[in-house]
Amino acid sequence: MRYLHTMVRVKDLAESLDFYCNKLGLAEVRRMESEAGRFTLVYLAAPQDRQSGTGNDAPLLELTYNWDTEDYGGGRNFGHVAFEVDDIYAICQKLADQGVTINRPPRDGYMAFIRSPDQISIELLQKGAALPPQEPWASMANTGVW
Repeated sequence: MRYLHTMVRVKDLAESLDFYCNKLGLAEVRRMESEAGRFTLVYLAAPQDRQSGTGNDAPLLELTYNWDTEDYGGGRNFGHVAFEVDDIYAICQKLADQGVTINRPPRDGYMAFIRSPDQISIELLQKGAALPPQEPWASMANTGVW
């Protein structure tokens, strides 16, 4: 397992980039915009993390900017912590066997969500390409929120 990123939602992307980059000193590593999803993702890395790796291997802060305005009450501005895993089905089965609820099952063979005992969302992402859909995961419904 490899730590990937922490995601926070931001209301004003320019203001947030000014804070994180110009004031705090993080650097933009990559950006993704989704017209269909109406959001922008900006990934930032700390200077020492970028120096010690290739930049893409550094742990990142993901700023998620939803184009449609929304107030993020109740902690919704903090999104999740993400880990890359070698086998998403194996890790989900191991967690389920230990009593962990799989809130968003890996139906796509690529992404799942669980929650910590403190209700922190944890995203699990398959390393490399998505695995072929596999039961019981492919037809499993979501449980709760993540």
